[in-house]
Amino acid sequence: MEIRTVAETASTNADMLVLASRGAADGLWLRAVEQTAGRGRLGRAWVSPPGNLYASTIVRLRQTDPNPATLALVAAVALDETLRAYGAEPWIKWPNDLFIGDAKLTGILLERGGDAVVVGIGVNLAHHPEGLDRPVTSLPAEGLAAPDPDLFLHDLAEAFARWLSRWRLSLDEVRRRWLERAHPVGTALSVRLPDQPPLEGLFDGLDENGGLRLRLASGEARVIHAGDVFTI
Repeated sequence: MEIRTVAETASTNADMLVLASRGAADGLWLRAVEQTAGRGRLGRAWVSPPGNLYASTIVRLRQTDPNPATLALVAAVALDETLRAYGAEPWIKWPNDLFIGDAKLTGILLERGGDAVVVGIGVNLAHHPEGLDRPVTSLPAEGLAAPDPDLFLHDLAEAFARWLSRWRLSLDEVRRRWLERAHPVGTALSVRLPDQPPLEGLFDGLDENGGLRLRLASGEARVIHAGDVFTI
């Protein structure tokens, strides 16, 4: 495991995609004290002032690995484990957002470059943005001390390495832990898909590839592989 820290960059994910194209190996992490062009899923901006965690790592895919998309589950359970060690009690919303109550605490973004997947993780360790169209929070807002980002990342990198090893043996243990920490089966969800009306139904677990199973009012089960999910 190697952790590099820079004072400022546009995006740790963008930097790591470049490093991946140059042969960077598993276990490398890049942390920025501040990002000037951080981004989340679906091209959303990620506000990135100093004090929070902005970090990315590389996973080199092997032929025997599970579906690469399920690395989202790996990142979520590793981050959940780390946050709990610091006193937080988050829950996971599919596929990899961590919430406290109804407010979002973290963001995870996976991007593919050849045989490498870059996993970017942002955590509101010290503060959170105001005036967004959705509730967000930070550890101090929940009555918890803001940890040092370097120490937090060291713990997170170790947890990620453990869960990555388990994932490479079988998705089953990762899937079980994810389900333990996620919104319970039967939770009412709304799923927004590109260029389609929202789907509403009840959470019915994960399929064998980590897809979200949504039980519609008709009784039909739909499997969602990409989309914005909201609890209702």
